[in-house]
Amino acid sequence: MALPDLDKSVGHSFGLEVDGIMIAQIQEVSGLKMEQDVIELKQNTNDGKYIVKKLPGRPKAGEVTLTRGLSGDNSFEKWVKDAHFGKMTSARKGGAIIVFDYEGTPIKRYKLTNAWPKSLEIGSLKAGDTSVLTEKIVLTYEMMEVE
Repeated sequence: MALPDLDKSVGHSFGLEVDGIMIAQIQEVSGLKMEQDVIELKQNTNDGKYIVKKLPGRPKAGEVTLTRGLSGDNSFEKWVKDAHFGKMTSARKGGAIIVFDYEGTPIKRYKLTNAWPKSLEIGSLKAGDTSVLTEKIVLTYEMMEVE
């Protein structure tokens, strides 16, 4: 039996691809999950015992938070502005969060359907601070698929 290549399982860097455009240098991705409702079916068996069966329900929409270093790229701000002013036909986008290995080869894609920005947060501004200033965007999406 071959041993798994654990070097490939290290998420070295991440990217967000939206409408075919790659937004690289994402520092952190959190909250990425697939979830669905649970339906409880309560019934009695033939011999009179009470049981509860759990059945899969509808998929739930989700939210993911992406953090990157602040740069001159204003793509996040433009996207948030479209959603803020109700231009949802241009704000809702298809995209994917891509995880790369050390060699820059994509190892996983998380495809997001009808994603749009819920919020954009700029890191703390402190006089004399030497930490990197970041921007954090929260995307809400209707469906996620793993490719």
